[in-house]
Amino acid sequence: MIDPEQLLAAYAQGYFPMARSARERKVEWIDPDFRGIIPLADFHVPRRLARTVRQDQYQVKPDTAFKQVMQHCAEPMPGRMTTWINRTIFESYCRLHALGHAHSIEVWDGETLVGGLYGVKLGAAFFGESMFSRRTDVSKIALVHLVARLLSGGFLLLDTQFQTEHLSQFGTQEIPREAYLERLQSALTQNANFYELGAAGAAVSGRAVLQLITQTS
Repeated sequence: MIDPEQLLAAYAQGYFPMARSARERKVEWIDPDFRGIIPLADFHVPRRLARTVRQDQYQVKPDTAFKQVMQHCAEPMPGRMTTWINRTIFESYCRLHALGHAHSIEVWDGETLVGGLYGVKLGAAFFGESMFSRRTDVSKIALVHLVARLLSGGFLLLDTQFQTEHLSQFGTQEIPREAYLERLQSALTQNANFYELGAAGAAVSGRAVLQLITQTS
């Protein structure tokens, strides 16, 4: 397991760990030349997705099944037989969660966890790590709820690590390392509240989430 203080110190300097595969015990520290971020004030919710979020077909809650979210994120998927989440990373982030530094957003269909994401909070920065989906659009629903929570809590930076096609529809930008580090250091001087929108386990309606995003963008 990575020492929590070491892991948080790495994030504060722009690094994050990844394993070559789930079978590896070692991790590598990644510091890409270009970093993916989602500017929170410019977050874009596609019209069709907004309708889905507003329908509240699922319950969306924070921090009730962090370990399950990580386990699902680490599972093989079509076109991806292994992931970068190995045992070292799993144990390290579960420890961060127990200490209050890592959080999950979960999408529930009754008692069944069908999607979600997790990441790390440090100051007013949130570092998105991974997401999973067992139903159409549920990881996107989780992201919309996350952004509303970050906006409500006064966060300044949402780090996506890389820019992907999946995230580009939401307004993801890719910026040079130097520009990223400037934004990161600014965010680290502030403190944000992940639970401003509701405590752990508190479901928030899709309508309220979309209204908050619209008001702050």
